[in-house]
Amino acid sequence: MHPLLNIAIKAARRAGSVINRAALDGGALEVRAKQRNDFVTQVDRAAESAAIEVIRRAYPDHAILAEESGESRVAEARPGRPKSAQPETRWIIDPLDGTTNFIHGFPQYCVSIGVEQRGAMAHAVVYDPSKNELFTASKGRGAFLNDRRMRVTKCAHLRDALVGTGFPFKELSRLDHYLRGMETIMRGSSGIRRAGSAALDLAYVACGRLDAFWELGLAPWDMAAGALLISEAGGLVGDLRGGQDYLASGDIAAATPKVFPELLAALR
Repeated sequence: MHPLLNIAIKAARRAGSVINRAALDGGALEVRAKQRNDFVTQVDRAAESAAIEVIRRAYPDHAILAEESGESRVAEARPGRPKSAQPETRWIIDPLDGTTNFIHGFPQYCVSIGVEQRGAMAHAVVYDPSKNELFTASKGRGAFLNDRRMRVTKCAHLRDALVGTGFPFKELSRLDHYLRGMETIMRGSSGIRRAGSAALDLAYVACGRLDAFWELGLAPWDMAAGALLISEAGGLVGDLRGGQDYLASGDIAAATPKVFPELLAALR
């Protein structure tokens, strides 16, 4: 196992422990709205701190982009390397994807950690602490669920596909656009599921529980790890035009190789 992936797993499990303790504790959550329909709790912040602590201990010079604390480039300067130098490695962290589910005790949430090297995703971990399911991938080395190799399904047509999605709950101005796409997919697929955690939905495409997925208005930490899982499991990932600009645009589509072009055509 690559050392970076090993640390990513340790960080995800440490964050997952924080989440599980809070879920079992049953105490009152401090819930704050970041914006409409977008919430943060003390558990999000504690899980993020726990993950970053693991990463910083191993790699103090790496950059980190995390949902709650934002972007940090270098933790400390090194002799001969100014603090302003651009790190080659960046960690992209969502400490609790599916916060609204967690608040309501709905067990569909996860920790998502992606490792980007020289601008490309290199390693990925999505950890579901409630089910103890660990999804991992390294570029060119395949994708795994609890150490068992994952592959996307062999689904060949959208009409046979079970498709995951997420409502654009933070961008209601795009709701009409989304609903037109959803109607097309509903009429042209075997079903749609909306579980409330984009990172976990992407992992489900990678392991074959879903045949396809699309969502609008996501953040990089929602997609980074899950996208690599799908690519390494033999699937295709892109923006709604089929390009690779999804981390910047926030709009993502993913599917088995044969369903992917049909999904894009339906969404257009």
